[in-house]
Amino acid sequence: MSNIKMQKFEKVFNKFTSSKKINEGILLIESTNEDFSFSKGYGGKELNSPLLMASITKLFTTACILILVEQGKLSLDEKISKYFEVETLNGLHVYKGKDYSFELTISDLLFQTSGLPDVYEEGKDSVKERVIKEDFYITFSEMIAWVKKLSPHFAPRGKGKAYYADINFDILGEIIEAESQLTLSNAYKKYIIEPLGLVNTYLPDSENDDIPQVYYMNQLLHRPKFVISSRASGGCVTTAYELMIFVKAFFGGRLFNKTILNRISIYNKLQASMGPIYYGGGYMQIPLNGWVTLFMGKGELVGHSGSTGSFAFYYPIKDLFFVGDINQMADAALPIRLSMQLAMAAD
Repeated sequence: MSNIKMQKFEKVFNKFTSSKKINEGILLIESTNEDFSFSKGYGGKELNSPLLMASITKLFTTACILILVEQGKLSLDEKISKYFEVETLNGLHVYKGKDYSFELTISDLLFQTSGLPDVYEEGKDSVKERVIKEDFYITFSEMIAWVKKLSPHFAPRGKGKAYYADINFDILGEIIEAESQLTLSNAYKKYIIEPLGLVNTYLPDSENDDIPQVYYMNQLLHRPKFVISSRASGGCVTTAYELMIFVKAFFGGRLFNKTILNRISIYNKLQASMGPIYYGGGYMQIPLNGWVTLFMGKGELVGHSGSTGSFAFYYPIKDLFFVGDINQMADAALPIRLSMQLAMAAD
């Protein structure tokens, strides 16, 4: 790939980081076989600087689920009621007077087609509003209780319907622990971190672990208690260098048989607040030929972004991976916009 492409990527990144919203950032772009590699840091952020994965952690959770499916320990069609006490699930999903709580499957959670509400964004006292003001722990049972106070958006598996909600992956994390007989942090180690030889990637278990600070506008927030509570839906820490190793492995068949990707490459458009994003089996899909790009883009991005500015996407049409972080939780759309513009610059 020519120097012209590198200049285009640099121009896009420079334009993004020149925004008053961005205080630091890191970008790494590589092809599968690394015959192309480009990186650029901003504000002191480097390839080995720790970054909060936030919702990219969902790819770790997805990988563990798919590995357990491959081992015959789980089925995507399995009902989640197998893993929980009746009182935990009772009243979790009541839509138009009917209780669907015991009908929910692993697939419903993985594809974000359960219809469950998202306590992070929804409600008068949303988790997001609270975490901006203070640090706090929230247990799984407290999260479930919080979800029960909100209304689901549709019955599970409504045709063409998907709604992004962290609780779907929080529940998957509990299922991974039950089926693997490991804590979630140890499951990530066994199935992902150790096989890939990652040394700076971990799910924090205590406030003594190194947990990166996150910007909200120009205010630096340190939220170790909340990050520890986020677990399967958003608690992992990594570096851009190791995130690249992981996302290549996820889409390249190093963690599980690539053929399973065909089964989970069925996409539904998410709620309007999620912009142009569709969701497949545990990951995002962003078509590049829609109105957002004025119909000038080609192909799609697959992967995940995080609400704190992290991103890890594959652009199959050009065989390029985009990973990094622009550390800003005031606008969750920023890493999506950056990734789309990088893909457009690759054409």
